[in-house]
Amino acid sequence: MTARVSIRLLATGLPGLDTILGGGLPEFSFSLIAGPPGSGKTTLAHQIMFAHIGRPGQRALYFTTLGEPAVKLLRYQQQFSFFEVDRVGTAIRFVNLADDSAAGDYGGVLERIKAEVAAFSPSMIFVDSFRSLFDDAQFRPAAASTLPHFVQQLGIQMASWQATTFLISHFPAGSDFTNPIFSVADGVILLSQDIDRNSMVRKVQVLKMRGLATSPGLHTFRITDSGLDVFPAALIGESVSATAASRLRPLSGARMSIGVPRLDDMLGGGLPSGYSVLVAGPSGSGKTVLARTFLEEGVRRGEPGILVAFEQTPSLSLNRSIDELIKAGKIGLINLRSLDLSIDEVVHALNQMIVRLQARRVVIDSLSGFELSVAPTFRNDFRESLFRMVTVLAATGVTVLLTCELEDRYSDLRFSPYGSAFLTDAIIVQRYIEVESELKRVIAVVKVRASDHSKELREFTIADDGIVIGDALRSFEGLLGGRPSRAAGYRRPQRDES
Repeated sequence: MTARVSIRLLATGLPGLDTILGGGLPEFSFSLIAGPPGSGKTTLAHQIMFAHIGRPGQRALYFTTLGEPAVKLLRYQQQFSFFEVDRVGTAIRFVNLADDSAAGDYGGVLERIKAEVAAFSPSMIFVDSFRSLFDDAQFRPAAASTLPHFVQQLGIQMASWQATTFLISHFPAGSDFTNPIFSVADGVILLSQDIDRNSMVRKVQVLKMRGLATSPGLHTFRITDSGLDVFPAALIGESVSATAASRLRPLSGARMSIGVPRLDDMLGGGLPSGYSVLVAGPSGSGKTVLARTFLEEGVRRGEPGILVAFEQTPSLSLNRSIDELIKAGKIGLINLRSLDLSIDEVVHALNQMIVRLQARRVVIDSLSGFELSVAPTFRNDFRESLFRMVTVLAATGVTVLLTCELEDRYSDLRFSPYGSAFLTDAIIVQRYIEVESELKRVIAVVKVRASDHSKELREFTIADDGIVIGDALRSFEGLLGGRPSRAAGYRRPQRDES
């Protein structure tokens, strides 16, 4: 029986892309990097190239077909942190094919490429931009007739060289994939970008990669000073390594203190470890104070926490004790203010910090700010995004507290403006009631999944040292809805009959 061929995988220099590819790029494969202008094709190619030549004895040959000189291309690419100037001319050689392709002799272009490869013996080869050859051929009928043969031969040559090869080509959005190069290529990596008002969302998709089980669908990425930063789609149960997840996974039956004694009692002895709890209430009702207490209690118990803030000025970090804990490294802060976030980017940042801090508690403050931060492209799928985020975090074993602002209208029963309260394992609701012309705060535990809990409605106050919960209200009409509230000691104003 013939032994199975082992394919060596090459790291791309982009951990997120390696994850999507299923471990990296197959060595000696022939891949097409395609997308519209400005989507990051050339930057991705350079990032892969510089990561590759970091290995001993590896060299790269980069062909350009545009009329612009390579020095202009390098002028902009060297602004990225991955670019190493001293590698150019030694481990990397740039060859401009603009003059050869302008003559319309594609046979000559192919021979020039073959000669350069034979002379330099590269382990990685790039041709950028392949599409420009097609654009030039439109103005030369004679040359256009030889182009299909050139494409076929180039594909065969690139697949046969003992090198990992790439064609970079711009394909406008909506283009079909009838070009034969898509069939010849071992892999196809598509980049795209969507602009909606003031946000831009870039996505990458591995259309195919022979021999690998790639992650399907679209994955978001950003272009930063370090190049492309890819965020693989948050897949349930696959967001953190099995080793990290096993260290974080909660013990069965364990309870976690919120930090407010009577509230722990109302929850049935604390919040079950690994649960997600939604704290919903109107503005000023005490959601942030409760979230702050939850994190501080975790630090006291040796359970590091993370605050994820989506506000211009994180409300929790305005508290001196929280600020000190953040500076001491006992609480991690993820302050996301962008208007073009994706759920994958948020989960990626969270997972990295969870593993680094071995965090046991996470506060997301708030869902209202989160919705505003998410790019308009993703807002139609906001409920799905919340579901994926909560489920992926649950797989890590952390206990999650989410705050959500509600309009206190006294006329209906709602726990989330997104219809997503069912996503969490527990719900704590805070409301106002009017007692003798004075607003009072009340709190109730609406649900704790698979656990008994208090059904009482209790008044609470906010003191200098946090939340203080009083006794259960003896009488309360219009509980959490219906007509205006009445509590013990409340008298309905008498109507003046005169």
